Amino acid sequence: MTLVLPAVAKEILGDVKKAYEKTSKIPDELLLALKFVFGPLVLLALDLVDQRAVTNVTSPSGRKVIQVMGSSGRLYTCYVACLYCPCPAFAFSVLQRNDGLLCKHILATLLSEAMGLCRTAAVSDQQMTEILLEKEED
Repeated sequence: MTLVLPAVAKEILGDVKKAYEKTSKIPDELLLALKFVFGPLVLLALDLVDQRAVTNVTSPSGRKVIQVMGSSGRLYTCYVACLYCPCPAFAFSVLQRNDGLLCKHILATLLSEAMGLCRTAAVSDQQMTEILLEKEED
């Protein structure tokens, strides 16, 4: 999966992965770098990581989505390959105002993957179809 993230963001996430594999912690200098690149979202995303709110969902046919339980209790199906999340913050900050790279759910997904802290769930192809066809609830 190739992500459309700035090189500096990819490098920092790679450094997070290396550091976390060695020490099971993110050093302060990397936390500062994350905050510099992603702003205040990093604290919200790390809170979701701490709550183990990110789940990789796979089906026998090889389809994969990532679901994140938001702090409001709502489940968001995120598409990391194209950096898309259906949450209102993503629609407003990223798509409308164009003043951010991503939302806390996508960042939590990237951090969880880098740290190896994603939960996993296997579903049937039928269940995956239902997840992918889920309509937004208003």
